[in-house]
Amino acid sequence: MMPRWIWFAPLLALLSACGTLSRSGGYFEDDGPETNPPADVANIPDAVPKTEPRSATGNKSYVVYGVTYLPLTDSRGYRERGIASWYGKKFHSKRTSSGEPYDMYAMTAAHKTLPLPSYVRVRNLQNGRSVVVRVNDRGPFLHNRLIDLSYAAAARLGILGTGTGVVEVEAVSPDEPATQVAQAKTYPLQVIAPAVAAEELPSSAPANATSPKLYLQVGAFTQWDNAANLRNRLEREALRPISIQPSQAAKGNGPEATRVYRVRVGPLTNVEEGDRLTERAAQLGVPDARIVVE
Repeated sequence: MMPRWIWFAPLLALLSACGTLSRSGGYFEDDGPETNPPADVANIPDAVPKTEPRSATGNKSYVVYGVTYLPLTDSRGYRERGIASWYGKKFHSKRTSSGEPYDMYAMTAAHKTLPLPSYVRVRNLQNGRSVVVRVNDRGPFLHNRLIDLSYAAAARLGILGTGTGVVEVEAVSPDEPATQVAQAKTYPLQVIAPAVAAEELPSSAPANATSPKLYLQVGAFTQWDNAANLRNRLEREALRPISIQPSQAAKGNGPEATRVYRVRVGPLTNVEEGDRLTERAAQLGVPDARIVVE
């Protein structure tokens, strides 16, 4: 079974090659809401976690755009921050990676590596709203998105008009409603520099909430010189403000840690700026830049 996005590979390849998404109201121009969506879509209840067998399709390794994805065998402890998008009528009733039909009015989502099916709580870090969705599809594979939400879930989170939201995704299960904090997600380290619709609901954010910060991470290195070389090269190309942020990363399964130097642009004003700078970084020989949330 191929992921739903692979079925539309020619279209996505064209969009990716163009470098600019043709969007209207935050979604692809041939996607979006139906002409007469249900009036109470923002009141659709959360998905209810329950024990389910893994789907017969969608849980094996797969390749998209030359990247191999290895789905997790267990979602417990998963927690990650990133950018959420949503998909609507273009895929409504079409088969998902799990084999089920996509229902844009159900509380579901697509994720690249979580088991199918699994349940996660998605919290909008910009307004405090949260929903529980059932992950039954694969994607998204464009523009550094972490999770692709159904139309109904996007309505509940208040991101229909913008098309994206800054979110935290945390696994939930029937026997573990409050999941453990997962270890920070790690990515392969580069040892050398790479070749060159208006919101319909009031905000529910706490008064003392701190807005998340967005950065474009263009590299992560174990050697300072490699990080400095990339920073200096991109700064000369006006990709700024750019800085090196040291951090500790776990080494193997033991307590030892190694220092990692992350080269980041930002903080960013919004997701759109991150998308624009991602395209610019690719033009400068950094094809794997990604938006990170702190």
